[in-house]
This record gives sequence, C-alpha cells and structure tokens, in this order.
Amino acid sequence: MIRNFLFSLFFFAGIIFISLIFLPAIFLPKKIVLFGGKIMGYWTSLCLQIFLSTKIIIKGRENIPDYPLIIASKHQSAFETFALFYYLPHSVFIHKKQLFLIPIFGQYLKKINMISIDRRGGTKEIRLMLKKAKKKINSGFSIIIFPEGTRKKPGEIADYKTGFIGLYKELNCEILPIAVNSGKY
Repeated sequence: MIRNFLFSLFFFAGIIFISLIFLPAIFLPKKIVLFGGKIMGYWTSLCLQIFLSTKIIIKGRENIPDYPLIIASKHQSAFETFALFYYLPHSVFIHKKQLFLIPIFGQYLKKINMISIDRRGGTKEIRLMLKKAKKKINSGFSIIIFPEGTRKKPGEIADYKTGFIGLYKELNCEILPIAVNSGKY
C-alpha cells in the first residue's frame, strides 16, 4: 500500500510538473510538445520500476517496421497511452474528443494534431477521422488506435468498433497488433 501511494504521489507530481514546464511549448513548434510527451512516457516507466518494481518488457520489438502503419493495441489502463507514445516514434493516436477538455493535457493533444473522434457523431465523424488519418499516414506517421474503443479488463471479451475496420480499408496499409497485460498490474 505504501509503494502504491509513493508511486501515485511521484507519478502524478511528475506528470503535473512536466506539463507545467512544457506549457510555453503550446506557442512553440510542436516537436517541443512531442518531446514533452516522450519525457512523460519515460517518467511513467521510471516510476513503475522504482516504486512498484514493475519492468516494462516489450517482446517482438524487432518486428516493428519503420514505415507508417496502423497500430491496433489492446487497452487495459492509462499506461498504454504514455508507453505507446514513448516506444513508437512518429505515431499519433485516434482518441475520444472529450480528452481535449482535460486542462493543459487537452491543449497538448491539439497542438500535436492527434486525431479526435466524437463517438456520438456517427458516419460524418468517422469520415472526418478517416480523412485525418490518411493525411497522417501520407505524412509518415503511424496511427495508434484502440479498436475496442475503451479500456477493457484482462480477459474481458473484445468488442471491436467499426471505425477500426473503416480505417483499415481506407488506409490500405499493414496493421501491427499489440497485446498488453498492463491491466494485471
């Protein structure tokens, strides 16, 4: 319990500190915000190792191509958002539009042009997402998507959303599946 408390204390304090330090980056080139995001990913893994003795192990890293593709990841905790951003260079997320409403963090997402989707927007919103994703792929970025749309508990039955299938058909590129077990930890 003490280790969990220390992890939470240092993790959130660090994330807040990094967010505030990089706040002026909202007015600077987006590569500075991207660098801040990488630092957050590193801070996450460092806190996990120091306070919870949890080591991040990535199997199959040698199979990750160096060209743009769709990265379809399982999603069991907030950890994946930091880790994937840290370990997969030149990638952008497709995320729910409500994340833009998070103070400071939402501004960073806007600055680095992540792809948002309003889940209530229907077909129109999916078309817009596909258009933005195609632009990103053509610019050399991989697209990270959580095909289930939200976090799932380990072993929970998958409920894949149709936007993922449309993305695959529209972009006509390879898919890199990613399995995680972060929900156990």
